[in-house]
Amino acid sequence: MRIVRLAVFALIVGGIGGAAYLYRDEVAQRLGLGTAASSAGAASPAASAQPQGRRGRLNPGGPVPVVVSKVSKKAMPILLEAVGTVQAIASIQIKSRLDSQIMKVAVEEGALVKEGDLLFELDSRTLRAQLGQIEAQIRKDQAQVAQARRDVARYEELLAKNAGTVVSRDTAITTLKAAEAQLDADEANKASVMTLITYTEIKAPVSGRIGSIASKAGTVVRVGDNTATSALATINQIDPIYVSFAVPQVFLPDIRAAMARGDVKVNAVVGDTRQSGTIAFLENTVDSLTGTVTAKARIANANEGLWPGQFVKVEVILGVEPDAIAVPAPAIQLGPNGPYLFVVKDNVAELRNVVIKRTQDGESVIAKGLSAGEQVVVDGQLRLVNGANVVIRPGAPEATTANAPPRG
Repeated sequence: MRIVRLAVFALIVGGIGGAAYLYRDEVAQRLGLGTAASSAGAASPAASAQPQGRRGRLNPGGPVPVVVSKVSKKAMPILLEAVGTVQAIASIQIKSRLDSQIMKVAVEEGALVKEGDLLFELDSRTLRAQLGQIEAQIRKDQAQVAQARRDVARYEELLAKNAGTVVSRDTAITTLKAAEAQLDADEANKASVMTLITYTEIKAPVSGRIGSIASKAGTVVRVGDNTATSALATINQIDPIYVSFAVPQVFLPDIRAAMARGDVKVNAVVGDTRQSGTIAFLENTVDSLTGTVTAKARIANANEGLWPGQFVKVEVILGVEPDAIAVPAPAIQLGPNGPYLFVVKDNVAELRNVVIKRTQDGESVIAKGLSAGEQVVVDGQLRLVNGANVVIRPGAPEATTANAPPRG
């Protein structure tokens, strides 16, 4: 019985082996190993460049339908992308310069104010009373000065007639100078009090957006209060506005060279909206911990599309490459030998390794491996192998790639 089972097992194994040998080419194709003949011989250089899994018999099911895009030269901006933080150009805390009481709040929380707008009004009654006293003293001083001048003139006349003495004349002159000095001192006191009175009307130092107002009418404010809530409000100047961002130090020479040629354009991207400005500031040192340098862009913000503290995408335009060769990013594939794509010639797909400079706005700028006028596959390349027959079907990417305007 055991001998019979062994004989049956040997027959089954032999049958499977014979079938495998008979259909070896078909099995090799389905396993992606190529035909027996091709595996035994030397592979072609183009076939050996294909990624694993793409080698095998070409188009067993007929031509592969693909969408192609014609490569053309066009102007492409040279972009440096970073993540930036929006910063107010000026963020000013409004504080009282007097110990007083708030009589009136003349602005709403969150309001947009202009430079010179009244924000708060403090109690000025005591200061105005002091001003009245000083003005009265000034009038008295003026009367004394006038009398002293008449006395000096009288003593000068008497001395000229030998009816007076030099001592009397000198005493009159001294009295006049003392009266004039007292008048100057009182006028200085008046100017000081008038300055203090101006402090009772707190006005916006810059144009901007005011924040929350912690102190309302009736609140007593003091100059010596240095607590976190001592500020009456905070004004952020947001038009124009800064966008601060850090770039790797390897790009520092390129940025400085671009700044030497003129203004360096910067785009702040929020969703689908771009707001443009120029680099206004470049830090004078590289951060040794991160290997980056900080830059700030000054951007017009009349629409208030940028808000202090907001994170935005930053695009620094270092220049424009006038004759760049760019293809849609989906055309690029990654293989063991690096990036590659498929070029269609006479309805045959050719695998082509390329060197990519940069990828931006859904397009890859090619440094080497592609020429203008060639057609690249942008859809359907996952079914392709080197040398596969293709049939071109219409698609939107053709027009999009060839005619897309450069961003700037």
